[in-house]
Amino acid sequence: MKLRNIIDWALRIVAAVILLQTLYFKFTGQPESVELFSKLGVEPWGRIGTGVIELIASVLLLIPSTVVFGALLGIGLMLGAIASHLLVIGIESQGDGGQLFGLAIIVLACCVVIAFMHKSQIQKYINILLKK
Repeated sequence: MKLRNIIDWALRIVAAVILLQTLYFKFTGQPESVELFSKLGVEPWGRIGTGVIELIASVLLLIPSTVVFGALLGIGLMLGAIASHLLVIGIESQGDGGQLFGLAIIVLACCVVIAFMHKSQIQKYINILLKK
């Protein structure tokens, strides 16, 4: 297996695992998650909706033919999460030392690199949309 493929899969797995591990908190209504989304004023639909989108992004990241869609969805999700931390929640949430914020940065970085590694696939879809 080429080094590029190993890096690609490692980034995809890291991003997907981080996204998936947060789903338990969102889908079971854990107090930490409820408090966070309450601060944003989007509890419960924002918590559940975000969880569903994160689940979709995780699955898309792990399927080779849909990886670019997962990466782009992950980028959008994490930009929203980072903005929420910077503008409303704060970098540190409930005494976590910034761990949740840091995980969002990691997922964003992974998804940006994945998108860059698959830029030809993104260009192909852009051309289809523009009918070139």
